[in-house]
Amino acid sequence: MECASAADKMNSVERTRRGWSDLARLLGPQDLVWLLLFFALALVSPTSSPAEFQLLGTLAVWQVIEPRIPILNTPRANVASILFKLLLGYLLLGVSGGITSSYFLILLVPIVSAATTMGAGGTLLVVTGAAGSYVSYLLFLDFRHDVIPADQARELCLRVLFLGVFAYLIHQLGAASRAQARRYQNVAEQLAAANQSLQEAEAAVRRSERLAAIGQLMAGLAHELRNPLSTMKASAEVLAKNVEGENQVARELAGFIAAEVDRTDSLVTRFLDFARPLELRRSPTDLTELIDRAVAEFGRRQPPLEVAVYKNYSPDIPPLPLDAELMQRVIFNLLVNAAEATPSGGAITVKTRPAPGVVEIAVIDRGSGIDPAHRENIFNPFFTTKPKGVGLGLAIVSKIVHEHGCTISVESQPGEGSVFRLLLPIATAS
Repeated sequence: MECASAADKMNSVERTRRGWSDLARLLGPQDLVWLLLFFALALVSPTSSPAEFQLLGTLAVWQVIEPRIPILNTPRANVASILFKLLLGYLLLGVSGGITSSYFLILLVPIVSAATTMGAGGTLLVVTGAAGSYVSYLLFLDFRHDVIPADQARELCLRVLFLGVFAYLIHQLGAASRAQARRYQNVAEQLAAANQSLQEAEAAVRRSERLAAIGQLMAGLAHELRNPLSTMKASAEVLAKNVEGENQVARELAGFIAAEVDRTDSLVTRFLDFARPLELRRSPTDLTELIDRAVAEFGRRQPPLEVAVYKNYSPDIPPLPLDAELMQRVIFNLLVNAAEATPSGGAITVKTRPAPGVVEIAVIDRGSGIDPAHRENIFNPFFTTKPKGVGLGLAIVSKIVHEHGCTISVESQPGEGSVFRLLLPIATAS
């Protein structure tokens, strides 16, 4: 039994120690100072009534827990909290002498809260309410017997005016602090924007360096491949002409060689198109006609009824100085990309609309979407998720778009489709 009693006592001491430790973690140094000050006020009070202790304790606890209640961070809740403090101060004056109470300065608590969180109008209303609540205790005097001497009347006026002076000073300090906080926030936002721009510029430089190196490599490789490909195709054609007619296998193999050489030559051409510098031949171009040609070319190259293309054009787009051939290729490649992501029988929408300072072209599909992990790489050369893809289609699109001084972006959700947006600046295009 003695062992059990000793163990219970140790557990009790441990729980008490943990309780004080948890309380110390919850309360900061400023909270402890605040509680000690209110405790000291209660100790030195000349009246020291239980109601006075309760009101002081309630006001002290409210000041400590108020910042920790998220719901009180709203403007309406803040007003309610200030009114609650004003009520506590008014009641404290009532139980400690009314108009003669030494606690008249307790009205500065709601005034300071208002001056630091509200504007000039709100602060003025709170000051007026605090002064009015204090002066209202004059109504409890019997002026048939109670007389206020001149010096005490002046003291009463000084107390009321002191509340206004203190409120104005705190409001000025609060306004200066808020203005400084806004300046710091603006500077932080500008630094964040500058840092973002710097990161984008660095990424663009790295991308340009990679593309330049890849372009030089592809140009040299494509040039070296062209000659043997020409020899292979010519040899296949000669072989097909000279082989005996009944040797169908040899003729078929010669046809395979020629077809694969053509496919490889087409791939080499795409490499060269990506590698060589673009020379834009701009001319005033009707955007609607350009997109119609791209859609018609797309229709000729796609199996019938595989996907449907819907057009949603704005009639308010003026002619833009573009390289029509290259921009048509951009729209065509985006249509092919959308078709490859769209199931058979699905639909693609091509939409144009004017926006502030730009003309937007959107190619919208409801296909498989793009994995978020791949979204930043889809415009890089040789990046592809298709088994037989080369990874040059969107890279060429990006190159042509940027050569025009335009921007391209993509919005996509896996399983919901993608939206490729081209933004053509009107200011630089007109």
